[in-house]
Amino acid sequence: MIEGEIGMSERMWYYIESHKNDAAYNMALDELLMEKVRNGELPAVLRFYEWETPTLSLGYFQKVHKEIDLGRVKSYGYEMVRRATGGRGVLHDKELTYSVVLPESYEGMPDSVTESYRVISGGLMEGFRNLGLDAHFSVPQTKEQRKELTNIRSSVCFDTPSWYELVVEGRKIAGSAQTRQNGVIMQHGSILLDIDIDHLFDMFKYQNERFKEKMKAAFKEKAVAINDISEKHFTVNMLYPAFKKGFETGLNMATKPYELTDEDFGRLEEISRKYASDEWNFRR
Repeated sequence: MIEGEIGMSERMWYYIESHKNDAAYNMALDELLMEKVRNGELPAVLRFYEWETPTLSLGYFQKVHKEIDLGRVKSYGYEMVRRATGGRGVLHDKELTYSVVLPESYEGMPDSVTESYRVISGGLMEGFRNLGLDAHFSVPQTKEQRKELTNIRSSVCFDTPSWYELVVEGRKIAGSAQTRQNGVIMQHGSILLDIDIDHLFDMFKYQNERFKEKMKAAFKEKAVAINDISEKHFTVNMLYPAFKKGFETGLNMATKPYELTDEDFGRLEEISRKYASDEWNFRR
């Protein structure tokens, strides 16, 4: 639990299990929840979801035609969507995805993106520990390590270093991204069960095959999925309770279910059209 930041009194959040949906719906619901928190309709929300079809999600600022092999994405039958958050590309397949939405004014939440990322990710850390994995934050200590944070090696999310990485046995085990819009924080990310590294790297452009293989080898050394290191084989359904409890512990709050209303579904349909459009996904 992150004490002294979130505070000692328990707060009540809403909780949503969306399970499997298409890419546009998944991104639209995150945006809808931001609207509802901004309007004061919900105090804060924890949501877990999955992907109906394996999906390549792009960071808000990524350039599609420069970085993505669209032919390969199509040949694999994958969807592609642009996130509202920054960061690099993520292949969503064998994973549980989480999102946390809360006001910037939330009691004890740091003003800086870096520090708030650490606080929110404390819920992830507790979730991994509930699975029996010794997860902890790896914080850059030296000048050289801090300089490495500016080294964007490739377009792949887990290949990019960040200030507070969650690691198990020395390898990065979670990838997250955050956005702040009009007083609301939304952080979402991937909790990987398994990962197809070949497919992931096939969907990005590299200057040559040798460089691609070098990046792939480096990726294997510093990123890992749950079932690669756990003696127990986990299924996605086993992750829901472990990480729900993890976030409740890490953020010192309790949750109650939220059921989407007819009005919510109507607004969701509107927002989904944006995330399904070429105008949004190919805007850069």
